[in-house]
Amino acid sequence: MTLLELIIAASILLILSSAALPIFRFTVVRQKEAELHRDLREMRDAIDRYKDYSDRNLIRVAAGSEGYPPELETLVKGVRIGVGDSSKVRFLRRVPIDPITGRAEWGLRSIQDDPGTTSWGGNNVYDIYSKSQASALDGSRYSDW
Repeated sequence: MTLLELIIAASILLILSSAALPIFRFTVVRQKEAELHRDLREMRDAIDRYKDYSDRNLIRVAAGSEGYPPELETLVKGVRIGVGDSSKVRFLRRVPIDPITGRAEWGLRSIQDDPGTTSWGGNNVYDIYSKSQASALDGSRYSDW
């Protein structure tokens, strides 16, 4: 009787764990998607603040950059405020890691690039996107976010 009870208990446990595994996978994917949304919003806000500072002539920008940062590292390193002032303003603490790809590599678009292009012109950073070609739970591509 004991062996039979053990087999029945093990089979019930196996059925319950196999039912819970997909739920756990979706939870992990949802968490990564939320983190990707947060990272994209944080970096886009930093780009917007940089643009705002340049529009108000608080920082110097290169000609032809339209007031956008030349690269993401500029947002981390910081830029000088004013002409004679030695103080710097930083817009990001660090470039976040893409939670989907696991690397700190992001797709970049400059203001001169076409909106749907995947190649960066190199002039400035107008927008960013994930380099992942995977699809999200809602069916859209992560690179379109």
